Amino acid sequence: MSFTVLIVDDSKLARMSVIKALRSLHPDWSHLEAANADEALAQVQQKKVDLALLDFNMPGRDGLTLAAELKAINSDLPLAVVSANHQEEIVRKATDIGATFLAKPLTEKLLAEFLNGAAGHLKPAAK
Repeated sequence: MSFTVLIVDDSKLARMSVIKALRSLHPDWSHLEAANADEALAQVQQKKVDLALLDFNMPGRDGLTLAAELKAINSDLPLAVVSANHQEEIVRKATDIGATFLAKPLTEKLLAEFLNGAAGHLKPAAK
């Protein structure tokens, strides 16, 4: 099965790193990129996404706010908030929203665990 992953991070390098790992883990999956919450919401309005990886610390709205907005659009969307900030409050807020918290630096192993777990609950997006 092929899925579409939305990758949201204000760092182009961080997005490239996730895309490289995604291609290694699931070469048949596609991805969409966004540098901030506004771009991410525009992507979601244009195309169906199956999963989303959201950076926590971005200009404008942070990843937790974006996660809540995406969950309001699609409550079943598997989300991960990715951050080097491991404060208990951030981890708890991510969980309360229904998102998984993933620590930076994001390893391929940790990414694989999230993607494979989420994929087990999904049907592929229509292209």
